[in-house]
Amino acid sequence: MTILGLTACQNLPPIKTVAQVDVDRFMGDWYVIAAIPTFMESDPYNPVEHYDRNADGTIATTFTFNQGGFDGKLKTYHPTGFVVPDSGNAEWKMQFLWPFKAEYLIAYLSDDAQLTIIARNKRDYVWLMSRKPSMDQATFDTHVEKIKAMGYDISKLEIFPHLNVQPPLKQPL
Repeated sequence: MTILGLTACQNLPPIKTVAQVDVDRFMGDWYVIAAIPTFMESDPYNPVEHYDRNADGTIATTFTFNQGGFDGKLKTYHPTGFVVPDSGNAEWKMQFLWPFKAEYLIAYLSDDAQLTIIARNKRDYVWLMSRKPSMDQATFDTHVEKIKAMGYDISKLEIFPHLNVQPPLKQPL
């Protein structure tokens, strides 16, 4: 079963990134609306990824969330992003622990830079993020379809709650 799963992943084409990202415009807060999360994102409430561009061109990243509930313990991570040269600024490497760097692909970015999908070629993790902590169901469904079209198993997608967001999104089918 595992061999078949690995073979299927290897047959998927590489994730296509957006052609060009204005890095300065990408900086700031991004609310994580839904994700196939990493092990570090255990039971997140109010997850927010914040980016600041350093003088050396690296990206200072702060990822925060409350674990287990809106009043849960605040978790904070500070990975560093490295923009891959000649990628149109759409491919980054995220370093949580030296010397390891994880793939970070900007696979979708709305024209107004209000919505983004961050993906990986392994199709193991994906993040749907917005500049606002909420999203209407139709917009959510449209972007889940984009994630599915990239080759992800959307049954693994988790919706992350944010304070004062009504009505909550429905899990994709």
